[in-house]
Amino acid sequence: MINLDIDQVRYPDGSTGELEMVRHPGASAIVPFLTDPSGDDPQILLIKQYRYAAEQFLYEVAAGRLEPGESPADCARRELAEETGCTAREIVPLMSLYTTPGFTDEIIHLFMATGITRGAARTESDEFLSAETMPLSHALDLIKKGEIKDSKTVVTLLYAAGFIAGR
Repeated sequence: MINLDIDQVRYPDGSTGELEMVRHPGASAIVPFLTDPSGDDPQILLIKQYRYAAEQFLYEVAAGRLEPGESPADCARRELAEETGCTAREIVPLMSLYTTPGFTDEIIHLFMATGITRGAARTESDEFLSAETMPLSHALDLIKKGEIKDSKTVVTLLYAAGFIAGR
């Protein structure tokens, strides 16, 4: 659940004002590597999900909101299983970032998964998605062409490619 608050704030210069803030419990996102991330053009799994706000299907990494008391790594594992049906032998933390700090306090924790075992997805009733396997190079090309537009996905893939896969 998220909340919209109107906060009375004191700015760095001492002045005051009101700001609308969306309070968010945080989230995790995860990209599964189906083959060795350091190998020649590793295979990854992305989801293609309908997003009402964007009015289209978007390529995304599996992701979701943290449940009360849930660790970011546990959330990543849960979302990986729910959205792709996959389980992972290893979950590697990549980084955490603010999604849009101009109006929300949401932090999303980014992970990659290796040692993947495939299974059946358990999507929620409002999730319309399919899992798609592709080489990392193809996903990077989709970013370059502007066809991957989801920010968490862009950051996760570029981080993994640049710092893990050595692209």
